[in-house]
Amino acid sequence: MREFGYERVFDVSGAVALLGADPEARCLGGGTNLVDLMKSGVERPGRLVDVRELPLDRIEFIPGEGLRVGATVTNSDLAAHPEVRRRYPALAQAVLAGASGQLRNMATVGGNLLQRTRCGYFTDLAKPCNKRVPGSGCPAVQGEHHNHAVLGASAHCVATHPSDMAVALTALDAVVTYETLDGPGELPLTEFYLPVADTPHRETALPPGALITGVTVPDTPVAARSHYRKVRERASYAFAIGSVAAALDVRDGVVREVRLAFGAVASRPWRAREAERALSGGPADAGAFAAAADAELAAAEPLPHNGYKVPLMRNLVVATLTGLTEEAAR
Repeated sequence: MREFGYERVFDVSGAVALLGADPEARCLGGGTNLVDLMKSGVERPGRLVDVRELPLDRIEFIPGEGLRVGATVTNSDLAAHPEVRRRYPALAQAVLAGASGQLRNMATVGGNLLQRTRCGYFTDLAKPCNKRVPGSGCPAVQGEHHNHAVLGASAHCVATHPSDMAVALTALDAVVTYETLDGPGELPLTEFYLPVADTPHRETALPPGALITGVTVPDTPVAARSHYRKVRERASYAFAIGSVAAALDVRDGVVREVRLAFGAVASRPWRAREAERALSGGPADAGAFAAAADAELAAAEPLPHNGYKVPLMRNLVVATLTGLTEEAAR
């Protein structure tokens, strides 16, 4: 591990000053991802800025505005909050599905959003990786890729984004707030993660030196009728091989409003806009749900060993939306 400096900060302005002055600085929250990558040599920051003491650990719901979640809120506190469970069930379910209780107790909301990619080649310094060393190649294209992307990938990278929480937040139209030396800013989560294209090492649209301060989720009635469903290769805590976050408003058998996002199929949480358009105003039945999934997955470009994800996601969409429809009818 590279020798690094360490600074504990207690106010946002102090944190931003350190991050803005040192391009090799990284924020340290719970450390559940960053420290592992430092041990393996993938991450080599010159300085760690410990942000756990910042006053960003509040969760509050403001009627008519929505949910505000500070960046240092732990995943455990987020999933357990009564307003989150009542008004945004898909978010609570996604956080609970994401990791063990021990990890949730340490991991923070801001850190969860900044998780690095899930790919064995990325974490193996003996192998090339365009995310780690731009221009070195992507061995996953011809190698082990059974859990890699089928949507939005490129010849430069086929890895998937690991966060469950980010999938639910994407479906719920969440916005990331941040602070820089130039002042505050915000990014919708649908724009927060960059398309992989030919620059897979650039993962987010955050400006250099930015500090994530929180996430806001709009106060929309449809969010209370939401669900997160995850498929993994073992029943214990594991990364998804496919997941769906859905919110659905059905009245008299007709889809009045729908939100859909997919996980574990792309380098970022995938907002299923084509499926949403296909469903809006149409019947709420299994046939329509399957057709909408097919419309979204028509753009899929599976590799030789991950084509199973296409029917898997189709079935996940149908099962999740059918479950929500049945709940609405009770």
